[in-house]
Amino acid sequence: MFETIKYEVDGDGVAIATIDLPGQSMNVANEQFIEDLEKFVDHFLADDSAKGVVIASGKKAFFAGADLRMLNKMCADAATAPAEDVLAAQVKLNMILRKLETGGHSAKALSKGATTKPVAVAINGVALGAGFEIPLACHYRVASDAPGVQIGLPEVQIGLIPGAGGTQRTPRLAGIQNALQLATIGKPISAAKAKEQNLVHEIAPAGEIVARAKAWVLANPEAVQPWDKKGFKFPGGGGAMHPGSVQTFMVANAMAQDNTNHNYPAVERILSAVYEGSIVPMDTAVRIESKYFTKCLIEPQSRNMIRTLFVNKQAAEKGEARPEGPEKKKVGKLGVLGGGMMGAGITYVSAKVGMEVVLLDRELEYAEKGKGYSAGLLEKAVKRGKSTQADADALLARIKPTTDYNDLKDVDLIIEAVFEDPQIKADVIKKTEAVIGEKIIFASNTSTLPITGLAKNSDRPDQFIGIHFFSPVDKMPLVEIIPGEGTGDEALAAALDYVGQIKKTPIVVKDTRGFYCNSVVIPYLNESLLMVAEGVNPAMIENAAKGLGMPVGPLALNDETSLDLGYKIMNSTRQEMGAEYKPTGTEDLLEKFVKELGRLGRKSGGGLYEYPSEGGKYLWPGLADHYPLKDDQPTYEEVKDRLLYLQLSSAARLYADGVLSDPQSGDIGAIFGWGFAPWSGGPFSHIDTIGVDAYVRKADAMAQKYGERFAPPPKFRDMAEKGETLYADAA
Repeated sequence: MFETIKYEVDGDGVAIATIDLPGQSMNVANEQFIEDLEKFVDHFLADDSAKGVVIASGKKAFFAGADLRMLNKMCADAATAPAEDVLAAQVKLNMILRKLETGGHSAKALSKGATTKPVAVAINGVALGAGFEIPLACHYRVASDAPGVQIGLPEVQIGLIPGAGGTQRTPRLAGIQNALQLATIGKPISAAKAKEQNLVHEIAPAGEIVARAKAWVLANPEAVQPWDKKGFKFPGGGGAMHPGSVQTFMVANAMAQDNTNHNYPAVERILSAVYEGSIVPMDTAVRIESKYFTKCLIEPQSRNMIRTLFVNKQAAEKGEARPEGPEKKKVGKLGVLGGGMMGAGITYVSAKVGMEVVLLDRELEYAEKGKGYSAGLLEKAVKRGKSTQADADALLARIKPTTDYNDLKDVDLIIEAVFEDPQIKADVIKKTEAVIGEKIIFASNTSTLPITGLAKNSDRPDQFIGIHFFSPVDKMPLVEIIPGEGTGDEALAAALDYVGQIKKTPIVVKDTRGFYCNSVVIPYLNESLLMVAEGVNPAMIENAAKGLGMPVGPLALNDETSLDLGYKIMNSTRQEMGAEYKPTGTEDLLEKFVKELGRLGRKSGGGLYEYPSEGGKYLWPGLADHYPLKDDQPTYEEVKDRLLYLQLSSAARLYADGVLSDPQSGDIGAIFGWGFAPWSGGPFSHIDTIGVDAYVRKADAMAQKYGERFAPPPKFRDMAEKGETLYADAA
């Protein structure tokens, strides 16, 4: 009857409407489903044979929300369409669900006792976004007791607000405070928590949820939503003058801005939609929600976030950059060279997906310590109930510490993660290639050394490639794949296949010192150190970075990655480049901290920060003794601009130089590699948003004030003159 909804009335007169999008693993709200939903509602209400309906899912999960491809197109279309047309389209979905719950009756008729046929829903798994807003419009909600059930409104994570009644029905069911937490944070909750908040009525075994929902329908031949009954009141109070709700909004607004630094307009709009909606009847309330949803839709932030965080990220993970020729390979046994922090992390994420791992180091103690990293992570997982002891033991059994290169003879892939020393790497390359199979790919996890240079130590440069992980490997989602000048398609395909196997997000970048991410991160970190040396208040530096939306301040990140690593990279770069090396201005500071003060960062107990034994951290008071604060401090906005534009110009330069083949990879790498402000969609999305011409003018002004490192590359000047955009070119 409908393409995405199967509808049939059983012998008891209860219609079962099963949502089951053909050809898809998950139910999502796309154009066809929305069209079918409207037809289904009209058909059900007119169907005299149906006493009521149970909405169920034909998939393993209930409903995953809106189709992101559809949202991406909606955002693009909304940017040029008349606002009133965009608003009308958004109001339509709200009106469909409003018709479902009212039976088409007016609010006035309902308040006088009119009823409609009962609508129940059986939630068998994930119910997120629109996938939860549909159940909210049903009169009765039964959720499965299965552990995979997740209920929530995650729209804020893509720069949107709930657009199908989520900001209006949740506060009327769960109270304003619970609703704001659900919608402004976007984190899903369990079925038990949802029942506790009155968002579901009943929890039942998975095999019984449809029967339980049907039983309720049969027992309740007439139904009305609570907010459509005369005298309805919000749980805990609602409305502009209620003391409880006023206090809730005051606190919620302060907390939201503290967490978001005003970078996410969607958060403010959720607060506004809930507040304004609590004052008016439901028919008006859902229109208010549609108004704020439309505002988010027509602005660039949601488009940028959806495009980078989901559409382009998923394309990268599905192997968009993989050469077509080579046969897909699966790594059963991996060789990891080096049991340090990076090698240990690579070992863990590989063993976690079922690979056997041979972990080799020059001394067995070091290799055992590398395995111990996995043991430590698993111990925590078992304690938190995220793993069983049996699974933990099985994972550890797949890791073999060794010092014997012969143990590598039957591996499917090698990943080298030894010290950032070209001579040490050359040695392990020779020893490894002497024992591994002729067609085995050798990958280096170097963070800065060019792959082409390292491949000179290999007898098979076509099988040599860079696979650059980020620390800590078990938490960081991004991996840079770096083909050298002689790297063949087999090596590139194998590297991408392996990264897909361990469920990481890959970007492919051109071979250059530092590759893409470190070629931006290192100058960014150096800029913060330069400001310290200049006498800029360190607290302002850190707060300005957080104000940009960076996860941690750059001084804290210097400590996390360790100042001695920066010192080693500096020396290695200076040695490799010789007369071509250009001083960054941080050399003396790094020398002082590493050689004179012995403050290497967090790992040594102190760097730019102090790390007291009782936990926590604070900026090292001794900084002012070595680098006194200057009297004429820059403004907060000036420091923010300096940190932002240093990253923008560094990324732009790498794109102009061909290190990045497209802006998509640059945006994915920035957000998932070093935490560049997610609200922006990435540095290239941000340049497009402010305009290439505006970026060039601002970058030129920064270059005049602070130095050539801020200057825009010529390619961007040309784009500005021609009125071009990055993503128009990419399309």
